[in-house]
Amino acid sequence: MSLVHEIDYGTPASKSEKLVTLTIDGMKVSVPEGTSIMRAAMEIGNQIPKLCATDMLESFGSCRLCLVEIEGRNGTPASCTTPVMDGIVVKTQTDRLKKIRKGVMELYISDHPLDCLTCSANGDCELQDMAGVVGLREVRYGYEGENHIEMGKDTSNPYFTYEKSKCIVCNRCVRACEEVQGTFALTISGRGFDSRVSPGMDEPFLTSECVSCGACVQACPTATLNEKAMFDIGTPEHSVVTTCAYCGVGCTFKAEMRGDELVRMVPYKDGKANRGHSCVKGRFAYGYATHKDRILKPMIRASIHEPWKEVSYEEAIQYAASEFKRIQEKYGRRSVGGITSSRCTNEETYLVQKLIRGAFGNNNVDTCARVCHSPTGYGLSQTYGTSAGTQDFDSVEESDVILVIGANPTDGHPVFGSRMKKRLRQGARLIVVDPRRTDIVRSPHIEADFHLPLRPGTNVAIVTALAHVIVTEGLVNEAFVRERCDWDEFQDWAAFVADERHSPEAVAKYTGVDPAQVRGAARLYATGGNAAIYYGLGVTEHSQGSTTVMAIANLAMATGNVGRNGVGVNPLRGQNNVQGSCDMGSFPHELPGYRHISDDATRAAFEAMWGVSLDDEPGLRIPNMFDAAVDGTFKGMYVQGEDILQSDPDTRHVSAGLAALECLVVQDLFLNETANYAHVFLPGCSFLEKDGTFTNAERRIQRVRKVMAPKNGYADWEVTQLLAQALGFPMDYAHPSQIMDEIAALTPTFTGVSYAKLEEMGSVQWPCNEKAPEGTPIMHIGGFVRGKGKFVLTEYVPTDERTGPRFPLLLTTGRILSQYNVGAQTRRTANVAWHPEDVLEIHAHDAENRGIRDGDFVKLESRAGSTSLKAVISDRVSPGVVYTTFHHPVTQANVVTTDYSDWATNCPEYKVTAVQISPSNGPTRWQEDYEDLSKKSRRIAEAAE
Repeated sequence: MSLVHEIDYGTPASKSEKLVTLTIDGMKVSVPEGTSIMRAAMEIGNQIPKLCATDMLESFGSCRLCLVEIEGRNGTPASCTTPVMDGIVVKTQTDRLKKIRKGVMELYISDHPLDCLTCSANGDCELQDMAGVVGLREVRYGYEGENHIEMGKDTSNPYFTYEKSKCIVCNRCVRACEEVQGTFALTISGRGFDSRVSPGMDEPFLTSECVSCGACVQACPTATLNEKAMFDIGTPEHSVVTTCAYCGVGCTFKAEMRGDELVRMVPYKDGKANRGHSCVKGRFAYGYATHKDRILKPMIRASIHEPWKEVSYEEAIQYAASEFKRIQEKYGRRSVGGITSSRCTNEETYLVQKLIRGAFGNNNVDTCARVCHSPTGYGLSQTYGTSAGTQDFDSVEESDVILVIGANPTDGHPVFGSRMKKRLRQGARLIVVDPRRTDIVRSPHIEADFHLPLRPGTNVAIVTALAHVIVTEGLVNEAFVRERCDWDEFQDWAAFVADERHSPEAVAKYTGVDPAQVRGAARLYATGGNAAIYYGLGVTEHSQGSTTVMAIANLAMATGNVGRNGVGVNPLRGQNNVQGSCDMGSFPHELPGYRHISDDATRAAFEAMWGVSLDDEPGLRIPNMFDAAVDGTFKGMYVQGEDILQSDPDTRHVSAGLAALECLVVQDLFLNETANYAHVFLPGCSFLEKDGTFTNAERRIQRVRKVMAPKNGYADWEVTQLLAQALGFPMDYAHPSQIMDEIAALTPTFTGVSYAKLEEMGSVQWPCNEKAPEGTPIMHIGGFVRGKGKFVLTEYVPTDERTGPRFPLLLTTGRILSQYNVGAQTRRTANVAWHPEDVLEIHAHDAENRGIRDGDFVKLESRAGSTSLKAVISDRVSPGVVYTTFHHPVTQANVVTTDYSDWATNCPEYKVTAVQISPSNGPTRWQEDYEDLSKKSRRIAEAAE
C-alpha cells in the first residue's frame, strides 16, 4: 500500500457548460469558461508552482509564484487569478519566469527556519517542494537581518501546534476558516513585516473561536499548523480511504498510517458527502479506538453481582447460546430478542436482525433509530412512499430559502452545517424554528431572516400555522399539487389548515411565537424560490414526532418544493448509520427494504434464502422489551453497539428491565453503562478495524475499509456469525461483500449495489437498481414513489407532559460540537478539553427567581427522577425553558426524561420534560452511587486485563 495522493488543481472547478480552448506550453486544452489558467494547465498535467493556491479555496494571488506569460500581453499575471480566454497562448516556463520565481522563493526562505531535517513537515511541506521546483540552491540575502525565526509556538490545542516562525502569510488557513468552515476565527494581525496569522485577538488556539475542524491545518503549506501526531509518530507512509463513524453526514477520510499506527485522518476531496472538509470529531477524535479502556477479551459471569471472568470466544459464545436456548425452552420462543446498532455497518446490522429472526425465531428486533428518527421513517413513508430524505447534500448549493427546524447543524452535523453557512453567505435566506438560539441563527456573516423560538412540544402547531398562511394567502403551487398529489386529499387538508384555529394568531397561545414572524416566515418559504427543509431530533423526539414529519411533508408538497435540486425534505440523521440500520430491517415489523413482515411474498423470499420459516407477527419494540422484562415475560437480550441504559429515556425503568433479564449479552468497545447489567461481554471493533458499508443521511452507501487488524481478534459480523452457528442457524460468510450480495438479492432498492460498484463509483445513493443503475441523488423527480403525494391532516395534540406549580420549566436536550451522543468515544479523547461536563443552560430571569448564579450546582428534577449539574446563565434559551446535553453519564439527562413517546413509533419525547431547578450542594445520591459503580467496574476490568 502507498499514500493516496489527490491532485490539487490550484483553484476550484468552473460550473460553466461553455468550453474555451487555449494553448498552454504548445498544447491545446479545452476547459469550462471561468476556469483559471492554473487549473487549465493542471488538466494537461502541467503543474505551475504555487503556495497560496489550492483547489479547496477561491483564488487569492498573493504568493507570486504562479506567474505566467501570455502572448500579446504585458506583464506576468498570476495564473490562479487569471481566467482562460479563447485562443490565448500561455507560457508557464521561461527564463524571465524562472528568475522571478527564484527571487520570490529566496525571500520566503530568508525568513524561514532551516530545520528541514528535524521539521515535523519534512517530506510533507509545499514550501520545501516549491524550493526544489523552482531550482533554488542558494539564498543571496543571508539570515543576519530582522526575522521571525525565534517566534514562539502555541501548543494549547490538544491536536495541533501553531509555529509562528514558519508562517509565510499565504492566508490559506485564514481563507479556509472563512470559505470552507465559515467560523472566521483566524485573521492576519499586524502589517507589513509584522504580519502573522492570529487566532481571534491574538489569543491561544484553545481559547479562541476556533472549532478545530482541521481546515486550517489541511490548508497550511508548511509546518506552521501541524498535527501533534506528526511529531510523535512521524510522516505517514500509506493510507486507506474509509468513512467516518460519527454523525450521519458520512465524511470520507484518508486514514494515513505508519505501519499499523494511525498518524492522521485527512478529509478526502473526492468524498461526495464532505467534499474535503471535516469536523473536530472526524478529523481528530479517533484515539478511542486504541484507548486503554477497550475490552479486548470476552468475559462472562452468572450474576451481575459477580466479578467478570475472562474466557475464550468459544466459551463465551457457547455460554450465551446455551442461555438463550434455556430461556426459550423455559419461557417461550418470544422471550428473547436483540437490538441492532446505528454505529455498526449495514452488513453487521443485517446479520443481527437475521440472527434474531432466523435463530431466535421471532421478530423481537429493534434499533436505536427507534429513539431518534423512527418518526421520519413513518411520516415520509406515509406521505411520499419512502422512509428517507429526498436530496443529496450538494442540493443545498441551489437553495434560495433554507428552513431549519429542530436541528442544530453547526453542532450536530458540522460539515454539512459549514456547507449550509456558505450558501447563506452567498445570499440564501434562512428560517430557524427552534426553542433555543443556536449558532445558525446568528454567526459571522449569517443571520436568520426569521427565528421562531417556539415553546417545546408545539412543532405541529407552528408548522400547521405556516401552512395556514400559505393556503389562506393563495401561495399554494396549485399546478404542482394537481399534477403530483391527490387533489381530493389536498382539498381536505387545505380546508383543515385554513380553519382560523390554525392561524398564527390563534396558535400563539401554545407556541409563544409572534404571529407576524410566523406569517413572514411562511411567505418567505412559499415565495422565496427553491426552498429546502432540514430537520433533526427536535422534530422527531416528541409525542407528535410523526405528525410533525407529515406536516413538514405537507408544507413541501403544497409549495412544490419536492423533486428537484435545492428543495426537499431532509432529515439530518444523528448517528453514522441510522439510515442504514433502518434500511437493513432492524424494526420488529419490517424486513430489509421497509417491507412488512406480514407480507407473504416478501417473507417467502427471505425464507428461501435463509432456509428457515419466519414468524409473520411483528415483535417487540425497545420500550415493549423493557416493559415485558419488568413483567417477567422477556428474559434474554443481545445488544450490539448500543448503550441503552444511558441513551434511552426514563433510566430507572430501563435499569429495572435490564436487571430482570436472565441473560444480557453486550457487544461493545467498552464496559458501558448497559454492561453493568450484562452476563456476557463480547468485545467489539472500532470503525478502523471494519470492512463494510455505512449509509448516511442522504441515502449514500459508502465503503468502510479496514485500516488495522481487529484488536479484539474478530470483526463484529464474525462474532454474530459465531453466535448464530452456536444456536444452530447456519451462517458461513467469508467477507462482508458476500453479505452485501445477499442484501442486494433480497432488497429492491439495493439490487444494483455491490462492492465492485462502490469501488468504481466511490459511493451510490439508493434506490440503486435497474431503473437507477448509478443511484438516485434526488428522490421523487416527476412523481412520488407511492404514486400521488398524500396530504395528511395534522391535528395539534398537546403533550401529556405538562408544566405546573411543582415543575414549572420545560427541559429540552441536544448535542454539542466537541462531544458525540453518549460520549463513549469522544470522552476518551482530548475533546474533553472543550466540554468536560454537561451543564444546564438557564435564562437569567429563571435563575434570578431561584437564587442561582452562573457556575452554581443545581438540582434538575422531574416526575421521573433527579440529577445535579452546573448552571450556565444563557440568553440562548427563553424564560421557562432550560437546556442540557447528554454526553456524560455522571449527569445523565435521561434520569429525568419520562416515558412519553410518539403515538406512531414510540420514539421517546426527549425534548419536552417538565422540571424544576433549585440550588444544590453537589451531586445527588444517584450520581454518587454511579461514581461508586463506575469505579468498581473499572477495577473489575483492570483485574480481568
